[in-house]
Amino acid sequence: MALNLTQKLVRSHLAEGNLTPGDDIALTIDQTLLQDVLGGLVMLELEAMGVERVKVGLAAQYIDHNLVQNDHLNADEHMFLRSACRRFGVWYSRPGNGISHPVHMQSFGKPGQTLVGSDSHTPAAGSLGMLAFGAGGVEVALAMAGQPLNLRMPRVWGVRLTGRLPDWVSAKDVILTMLARHGVEGAYGRIIEYHGPGLDGLTAMDRHVIANMGAEMGATTSVFPSDAATKAFLEGVGRAEDWVPLAADEGATYDDYEEIDLSTLVPMIAKPSSPGNVVPVSEVAGTEIYQAYIGSSANPGFRDFAVAAEIVKGRQTHDRVSFDINPSTRVVLETLIRDGQLSELIHAGARVHQAGCNGCIGMGQAPASGRNSLRTVPRNFPGRSGTREDSVYLCSPETAAASALTGVITDPRSLDIPYPQVAPPRMASGNPTMLVAPLPEAEARTVPLEKSENITTLPELGRLGASIRVPVLLKTGDDISTDDIMPAGARVMPYWSNIPKTSEFTFEPIDDTYPKRARQGGKERTGHAIVGGFNYGQGSSRENAALAPRYLGLKTVFAKSFARIHWQNLINFGVLPLTFVDPSDYDRLELGDVIEIADVAGALAQGPEIIANLRGGTDRIRLRHDLSPRQVEVLLEGGVINWVRARLKA
Repeated sequence: MALNLTQKLVRSHLAEGNLTPGDDIALTIDQTLLQDVLGGLVMLELEAMGVERVKVGLAAQYIDHNLVQNDHLNADEHMFLRSACRRFGVWYSRPGNGISHPVHMQSFGKPGQTLVGSDSHTPAAGSLGMLAFGAGGVEVALAMAGQPLNLRMPRVWGVRLTGRLPDWVSAKDVILTMLARHGVEGAYGRIIEYHGPGLDGLTAMDRHVIANMGAEMGATTSVFPSDAATKAFLEGVGRAEDWVPLAADEGATYDDYEEIDLSTLVPMIAKPSSPGNVVPVSEVAGTEIYQAYIGSSANPGFRDFAVAAEIVKGRQTHDRVSFDINPSTRVVLETLIRDGQLSELIHAGARVHQAGCNGCIGMGQAPASGRNSLRTVPRNFPGRSGTREDSVYLCSPETAAASALTGVITDPRSLDIPYPQVAPPRMASGNPTMLVAPLPEAEARTVPLEKSENITTLPELGRLGASIRVPVLLKTGDDISTDDIMPAGARVMPYWSNIPKTSEFTFEPIDDTYPKRARQGGKERTGHAIVGGFNYGQGSSRENAALAPRYLGLKTVFAKSFARIHWQNLINFGVLPLTFVDPSDYDRLELGDVIEIADVAGALAQGPEIIANLRGGTDRIRLRHDLSPRQVEVLLEGGVINWVRARLKA
């Protein structure tokens, strides 16, 4: 039978299950990726599980989020992560080396391999023909301990690309077009596989942009073939020997179909405050801006900065506009310096920042309150920029650079200059001292973990009780993101490995009284429930968005629907996620209502439907759990760490 590329990649790594969409599968993992704000929890989880050394082919830890050192907290975390890499056998990417996704692509990405990372944009590696998944940190810890990745076999959505992109339209406009068509839940339960003759005009870094932001559509991951563009990229970074050709079989079919004629696309922009709020740039042209920001994992390639340099060359940006350049990797930065583009950007008024995530995650470059900021980042959730009352638009580097010149949102096609043609260069050689290789195992066993007061051990989580009887403590709307649950930014992120401290900020943008109300009752508290709308937990894979509410006593979440990674994170930390059989039942629940589920284990064993009693049993609500037998085991143990300990003890 002819297989598409996704099916071939899954089959070559299948430890359990089959290729039937919706069935439970387990995949062997070749590589893992960690970034710093979630890597700390992963290292603590490895310690809690009793892991002595990672058992995956390659594991890499990147310092790319917590780079602003206003005090000792981030520096202390860097030292802890360096010691943990030495202890457990993990590559260590030093602060300033760049964003995990493009650095991993440059240094370690291999067509045909599997990758799981503690960052929701890990699917960017699909640009090289990898099968790459974002996951909660504990899932990555399990992979590092040699366990397979468990998930449901997704449907495969074949997106056929034809034509070539017109001048002033680039890869960001492709994925924004997809978001305009399908919204932030449009790819839930699906892997997007791009194919067709239109691929011939897209470089590997163009594909990185598209694969990266598939996460904003809720996709499990995105996949591209490994072809001449992949080969050219690997040759350009000095790793030609790692290239292998990969493609779908002739006559392969897909579960779902889409076609995009690239030649018909126009510059697109996502208005505040959702990646799915997309319109053509021409519809909002003329809107005054304060900031134009270029960089992030969503536009990390050399050409993304070089095309901006050519647009502003010999010109000056508007005096009201903060023109922020955030190089994605040190290799890209050195290449921009070598070839002169950085000088052009600086002369035009650019403010240049260190290679890392920075403004994308609210770690510096926060915009003025209420002023419009154009950014080439992947997300514009409210407050994610670091400014509570922000107004962030997502766009291409062409649109950002053109708007920086004029001071208003500008369709780049209106500029009176020829479209810059940027040829992919041979990249500058990377500094080998910025990527530190793992120690030999014998030496690694002698390395102590360098913990500070802010790097605490994980809190102990008890087993789920025989029954649940809890009040509704919080009710949210649709599209609640993990930024809403666990805020980002320079004020909060340094504490992300410290769950007791982190819990103080939980749901701060939604209801800053939640932590205090959750703590009332002290040790005698019985816990609580949260009620959510559609797409609860969208966005970042940060597992502390599940762990911190769990620490505060969260037992169950009732929602109209869940984002995939957060749903799994809740299970991993012993919180029961349930969806309404009838979404209108959401309206029947109010704050303070007491929810009761008797004999939880028995109810889960009887089938996917569960009945919850309300108001002392005078009312009932039908719910679904959608858990596999393995997930039920994990949940009843109080989370995956307890589950692993029990298995090791047995």
